[in-house]
Amino acid sequence: MADIDALREHIESDPYCATLGIDLVDFEPGHARTELEVTEDLTNFHGTPHGGAVYSLADAAFAAASNSHGETAVALETNISYLEAVDVGDVLSATAEETHVAGRTAEYEVVVTDEADDRIATFRGRVYILG
Repeated sequence: MADIDALREHIESDPYCATLGIDLVDFEPGHARTELEVTEDLTNFHGTPHGGAVYSLADAAFAAASNSHGETAVALETNISYLEAVDVGDVLSATAEETHVAGRTAEYEVVVTDEADDRIATFRGRVYILG
């Protein structure tokens, strides 16, 4: 198993997440939690927070959790269900949990919540583990 601190540092160096303001706040094998404050920069042409920002937050937690064992994992498929709208100023949290591992594939569920711990979205993803 790889050094968890080195893995965390590698994952935290993600330039896309840095651009959006996504922070990795919890990280251990098979689990990760990311956070994002929704800013004006993350709104769409309606002036409301873009669903892609919520997706990116969930995807960042998924990527961190699926690569937390020290082997490169790449996405095979993902989907998200948006359950509630969010507002500018909301701080969202995405918690990824490994739910199934079989050979070279693994499955993760990511729950996105707001500050009141209300579920905003549910994201599911599968990865292929390169080794």
